[in-house]
Amino acid sequence: MSVIDDLVANNAHYVARRGQREMATEPQLHLAVLTCMDSRLDLFGALGLDLGQVHLIRNAGGIATDDAVRSLLLSQRLLSTRSIMVIHHTRCGLEAFEEESLQRDLEREFGVRPPFRLGAYKDVQRDVRETVNKLRSSVFLDSTEIRGFVFDVDLAHLNEVSVK
Repeated sequence: MSVIDDLVANNAHYVARRGQREMATEPQLHLAVLTCMDSRLDLFGALGLDLGQVHLIRNAGGIATDDAVRSLLLSQRLLSTRSIMVIHHTRCGLEAFEEESLQRDLEREFGVRPPFRLGAYKDVQRDVRETVNKLRSSVFLDSTEIRGFVFDVDLAHLNEVSVK
């Protein structure tokens, strides 16, 4: 059996325990969170969230890619979210490489350079500021409340980043 087979079996047990329940499509807290895909981030536990309360948008680094902005636009426009939380974290894999060096390696390997930014950075707080400012400057988003944070993966503590 593969890991995927195990997870499908886990789902059958989950369905048996959970039973049927209907939840609203709109998140109850009218909040969207843009964060990293890192498997060490249990934001539901760390923020005291439950299913149906927020939209959680994840990608490598929690960066404001075109697709992240698209998801946030749809979240706000169609599903009544207004606030956006940006959460990056300590010891992120994006801190472990140099953007240009990896881009060159990939171009050598595949014969073409990826058409997107990989998102490498060295200063997590600076990267949060840049992400928040990019979202605030988007004409497609309600920027009334967009705030940035760094989650410490070792302490599970959330630290707000001052963004001007």
